[in-house]
Amino acid sequence: MFRFKLIAIFAIPLYACLLCGALPCAVAQNAALGPSDVVREFYKAMRQHRFKDAWSLTIYKPAVADLTAEEMEDLRSDFEEKAAQIPEQIQVTSEEIKGNNATVFVVVPATESTPQITSQPVTLINSGGVWIIGDETNQAVVKKAGRRFFLDALISEHESDVEDFLKRLIAIQIVYSTQNKGAFGDLPSLIAAGLISKEAGDPNVIGYNFHITVAADGKTYVAGAEPTRYGRTGKLSFWMDQTGAIKSLDNGGKPISGPK
Repeated sequence: MFRFKLIAIFAIPLYACLLCGALPCAVAQNAALGPSDVVREFYKAMRQHRFKDAWSLTIYKPAVADLTAEEMEDLRSDFEEKAAQIPEQIQVTSEEIKGNNATVFVVVPATESTPQITSQPVTLINSGGVWIIGDETNQAVVKKAGRRFFLDALISEHESDVEDFLKRLIAIQIVYSTQNKGAFGDLPSLIAAGLISKEAGDPNVIGYNFHITVAADGKTYVAGAEPTRYGRTGKLSFWMDQTGAIKSLDNGGKPISGPK
C-alpha cells in the first residue's frame, strides 16, 4: 500500500491520515470549543469512523470538503489501513495558549511499536475564530492545493512506488535467474517463486497495470506499468529493461517504449 507523504499536522502523523464520506458535524462549526475540546473531538470522530468530521477540525478541511463520492472511494482503502493504527485511549493532559496559537499535550499509551507511554504535542491555530489542528504555514499549502491535495498526493505516491519497485526488480530478477539457469522471469513466475508479493501485481492495490515481457531465450526482459485510471491513480507510464534503464513519461495512460 502506498503511504501519503503528508504534512504532519502534529507529532503523531499516522493519526491524521484518515477520511471518509460522513457529513461535517456541528462540532466543527462551534467557535466555543477550546483547543483541548477540538483535540478530543478530533480523536472521537476518528474512532467513530466519522473521518470527514475529523478533518473539519483540521487544516485539511479544504482537501476533502468538495471531494466526490468516487474520489473518496479512491482514497478510502489507504486511509482505512492507517485508521486501524489509532490508539483506543488518548488522554489530554494540558494545553498552552499564546495568542492565535495553542499546543495541547496528549498521552499516548504504550504499544508494540512504541513500548513506552509517550506525551505528544498537538499544534492548533485560531482561524476565523475557530480552533483547528495544524499550523499557518501548512494551512497555506493545503489551501493552495485545495481539493487536489490528497488526490495529487495519491498520484505522486503511486508513481513513486512504481519507480521504487522497478529499481528493486533488478535485484529480484538476478536472484530469480540464478535459480533458473540464467533465465529471467515474468510477473507470475516471480510471484510463484515468492520473490514478490501478489499485491505487487494487483492493479487495485498499486493503482497501476504492471507487466513483464521476457524474451524467448529468457536472457532479456522489458517491464512496464501504466496507471489503471489515468489522472486518478497516476499519470506517468513506465518502461525498464534488464539493464535497469528506467524511462517515465506522461503518455495519457498508454504504454511507452524504451530508447530507440
